Amino acid sequence: MGDIGLDKIDNEVVARVVTWRRAHHVGGREFMRDPEDPTKSIPSPLISNATVNRSATELLQHLLTRARKIWRIALPFEPTWGEHMLKEPKECVREVRASEENTLVESIRPDYLPLVDFARASGLRLAECLLRKDQVDLAGGFVYFTGKGEEAFAQPITSEMRAILMAAMANATDYVFTYVAARTRKGEGGWLKGERLPITASGLKTMWRRARRKKTGARLPTDLRFHDMRHDFATKLLRETGNLKLVQKALHHRSLTTTTKYAHVHDVEVAAGMEKAAQSRKKSRKASKKAAK
Repeated sequence: MGDIGLDKIDNEVVARVVTWRRAHHVGGREFMRDPEDPTKSIPSPLISNATVNRSATELLQHLLTRARKIWRIALPFEPTWGEHMLKEPKECVREVRASEENTLVESIRPDYLPLVDFARASGLRLAECLLRKDQVDLAGGFVYFTGKGEEAFAQPITSEMRAILMAAMANATDYVFTYVAARTRKGEGGWLKGERLPITASGLKTMWRRARRKKTGARLPTDLRFHDMRHDFATKLLRETGNLKLVQKALHHRSLTTTTKYAHVHDVEVAAGMEKAAQSRKKSRKASKKAAK
C-alpha cells in the first residue's frame, strides 16, 4: 500500500489490500508438516474469508472511523466497506447427539479425553482450555484467564469441572491437561518416551483429525469439530434453563446477538411438540363427544 495517507484510502486501495491478504497461508507458511507423516510437507491452506475480513477490511474500517471521529481527519474517498466484505459461511450450531456419546469417548485418545470432557463441561474455547495450574482456584471455585479480545474474566467451577480438574492436575508439569509422549525426541527441548507434556492447540487438532480417520475401532463423525464442544455446552444449557442471558454470561459473549444462534429448535423437539399438540387435540375431541352425549 506504500506511504498512502489515511485521507487517500479509497475503494481501490482497500480492494488491493484484500487481494493481498487473501493470498496468505494459515500460519504464515506456504507449506506445513503432514500430520499423518511428519517426514513430509504439504501445502498450507489459504486463510479463510473470515480471517481476511477481520484482519484487513474491518481493521482498516476501524482505523478510518477513528481517524474521522477522534482525529478529525477528513476522508473524502472513504470506501464503501460492505462491497469489500468477503462472504463467510454461516456457522453451524452442532451438538453431540445422544447416539454419539459412546463414539466420542471411545475414539479420543485416553490422555486427551479429560480436556475434551472439560471443554464440554465448561463451554470454553480451545485456547481457553489449555490451562496452567496457577489459573485454577479450586478453593475459590473459579478458573481465571484472558479470553477472546484480551478480556480477563473468571469461569465458575461446577462439580463436574472440579472432578476433571482435580484428576488432571495430578501431574508434574505446570499445566492442567497433559498427554503421554509416544516416543523420545532427542536434542534441545526434547523429551523422553512416556513423559507427560502439556497439550497444545496444534497437538489436539492433530489428534482430532486422526480420530476422524481411524481405520479400526470407533471413529469421530467427520462433521464434528472440537469447537462443537462449546456449541454442545451452550445448546444444552439453553434447553435446560430457557435463559438466553444466562447462556450469554456463561459463554462470555459481549453481545446477546452472538448468543441468539443457539436459540434454535431441533427436529426432535418439533416432533415432541407436534405429538404433544396431537394428544391435546385428541383429549379435546373426547371431551367434546362426552359432552354431546
